[in-house]
Amino acid sequence: MFSVQVVARIAVLSAFSLHCACSIFPTSGPASSDVRAEKSDPEGRLPYALVRVTSDVEKILERKAPRIAQVFPDRRGPGEIRFGIGDVVSVTVFEAAAGGLFIPLEAGVRPGNFITLPNQAVDNNGDISVPYAGAIRAKGRTVVEVQQTIVDALKSRALEPQVVVAVVEQRASSVSVLGDVGTPSRFPANASGERLLDVIARAGGPRNPGYDTWVMLEREGRQATAPFAALVNQPANNIYVRPQDTIYLFTEPRTFTAFGASGTQGHFPFAAWRLTLAEAIGKAGGLNDSLADPASVFLYRGEPREVAELLGVDCSRFSGPIIPIIFNLNLRDPAGYFLASNFEMRNKDVVFTSNAVAVEATKFMTYVRLVIATVDDPIVAAISAYTLKGLATGAAAANTTTIVTAPVR
Repeated sequence: MFSVQVVARIAVLSAFSLHCACSIFPTSGPASSDVRAEKSDPEGRLPYALVRVTSDVEKILERKAPRIAQVFPDRRGPGEIRFGIGDVVSVTVFEAAAGGLFIPLEAGVRPGNFITLPNQAVDNNGDISVPYAGAIRAKGRTVVEVQQTIVDALKSRALEPQVVVAVVEQRASSVSVLGDVGTPSRFPANASGERLLDVIARAGGPRNPGYDTWVMLEREGRQATAPFAALVNQPANNIYVRPQDTIYLFTEPRTFTAFGASGTQGHFPFAAWRLTLAEAIGKAGGLNDSLADPASVFLYRGEPREVAELLGVDCSRFSGPIIPIIFNLNLRDPAGYFLASNFEMRNKDVVFTSNAVAVEATKFMTYVRLVIATVDDPIVAAISAYTLKGLATGAAAANTTTIVTAPVR
């Protein structure tokens, strides 16, 4: 009767264990079935979307990858340099003959009847001062526009005046390059036009390896950040700089994390200009042949709402601009390796590989054997003790000698 009760209890416990296997067995992450069922936190704190990796998905991600060119789509060439407050300018006035407003009669005929006014800065009102012309608006105007304004103000008093305005010191129309560069500095904007790589080169270039360097561009209150490699590998990101742009370079090694049934779990640096998913899996030691389900390679990443919608995700159940997405790559399909070789990793991506179903079954059987052994051990110990006691009692009886004493006569 005792043995029947023990077996019944073990059967009930085993059935309960099989039902709750996902929650009580040790594992490094969620089961692949839970991920595919989009089974999130029971309290619904963070829903996510599951997207299968295909060639179309890769094309969308490549086209919509976060780049400087997306935030600043202006592809026009260099604009005209315009005066700003603080710029130091030089004004030279020419007249056709002596006896004019600026050239006295007694000066006679001389080569070039002109006078150069003292250098002056554009004041806080945005003006410069020209004798007999008064305050001339300079802020926001080009050299040609300021010259014409001065001529219009003097033509009724001077002899066929002509004016040349030159920039002596350019302070308002400048570009700042800061951070991890050879010589952080502020440069006057070049009228011929310079791109991001040009001004970074003027500042001495990156001080650290390019693949660990990030470039942040700030313009008119907007910011965009991209890896330095994006400027080199994708010329569209190497846009023209504009006056008052601020370019900041900083070093932050790009990394990804690998969990689950990979060869090695851990935190890994890119250490390269570009890293694909296939290369990332290789860095983590590949898939563990004894544990991994090749069809259940998952990559965790947040994508902008616009990109998620292009990927076919129903974003109505998500709040906020970033949508949590899990990309599923099937490496049981030979074509999956081509997809993995084109899927570009991003900073802080998480790669998780689920265990195969057989592994979970093995864990269950091991657990059942452990339960049976745990219940069986006290019984075996009791039987062994009882047997030993019996053997000890029998041996004692066998060794007992009866001594008969004869009566003394």
